[in-house]
Amino acid sequence: MTSLFLDVYKNKKIIVTGHTGFKGSWLTLWLKELGAEILGYSLEPSTKPNLFEVLGLKNHIHHVIGDVRDYDKLLAVFKEFQPKIVFHLAAQPLVRLSYKEPRHTYETNVMGTVNILEAVRKTDSVNVVINVTSDKCYENKEWVWGYRETDPMGGYDPYSSSKGCAELVTLAYLRSFFNPKDYGKTHNVAVSSVRAGNVIGGGDWREDRLISDCVKSLSKGESIVIRNPQAIRPWQFVLEPLSGYLWLGALMYHHGAEFAGAWNFGPNDDDILTVQELVELVIRHWGGGSYIIDSSKQPHEAKLLKLDTSKARYFLKWRPVYNIYEAVKETINWYKIYYNDNKQNQKLYEFTRQQLLRYIKKARKRNLAWTR
Repeated sequence: MTSLFLDVYKNKKIIVTGHTGFKGSWLTLWLKELGAEILGYSLEPSTKPNLFEVLGLKNHIHHVIGDVRDYDKLLAVFKEFQPKIVFHLAAQPLVRLSYKEPRHTYETNVMGTVNILEAVRKTDSVNVVINVTSDKCYENKEWVWGYRETDPMGGYDPYSSSKGCAELVTLAYLRSFFNPKDYGKTHNVAVSSVRAGNVIGGGDWREDRLISDCVKSLSKGESIVIRNPQAIRPWQFVLEPLSGYLWLGALMYHHGAEFAGAWNFGPNDDDILTVQELVELVIRHWGGGSYIIDSSKQPHEAKLLKLDTSKARYFLKWRPVYNIYEAVKETINWYKIYYNDNKQNQKLYEFTRQQLLRYIKKARKRNLAWTR
């Protein structure tokens, strides 16, 4: 994969926290294809099956099982590995689980972020840090406009609130210890936080994730149960925000603190669908199936959520590659291979890799900045 992301990642030491998760596994695969030396720091995969094990990624990286709440272990790993770039994805990522385990959610998402930034402060090799939070970090007013990076943090539920807190922590460290005005004088670290919409793609089996719930039901011939059919979310293929994170990281590596700060990565407005519309699209690509609506009382979840990505489009020249129909097609095709082809890991690895190459090929045709 030549001439991608300014060739920044080739032979670079990269730490990815949360590498055993769905998004972290896709990022690890992409970094591997870019020639990076990767150390993954994470808990054991949270589901069986999971993308990390399906792709056999453990064989391609330095694989460390650890909790981001364990500061001493985290710091020791940083000191020994001496990374240049850090992608922090480790989190408790579920809204409904945060109602059941609020303390665990805050400890992981807030203090985990503090621990990462403290480890960075004490590891001179680090030049770039990207903290992955969530579109749910904003104070959601249920309005039709997309949220901008300058809008206030908030969060109704513990998960959303914890991500807003993680953003405030990152901003405090950015101002106090990694201030762009002092870059090259008192420090050489560029720090950014990134906020993305609801990602979809092959290999996600977490509970309370819409696509995961859909394919688990469809593969058993059962009806899909949906809770909030009219809720609107910024759905996007998993490689969309990852291309943004990687491009931002490359620019930060080359230009330092010029690109430090908060960034949104989301889909085009035309690709924002309701839960019900997305489920119907999934069923169409699967080739059949049905759904039922669960009308019982549910914990509060936002009904309308959109991101304004003008900043990334203007300053990074970043754009989405797939529309929602292409995103769902790629996603469902992945699961069809998994459920219909005896779960052959080698075949799935190559199929996943080909999905990545296909995405890059289309991005090149569109002459996107990160492909030049």
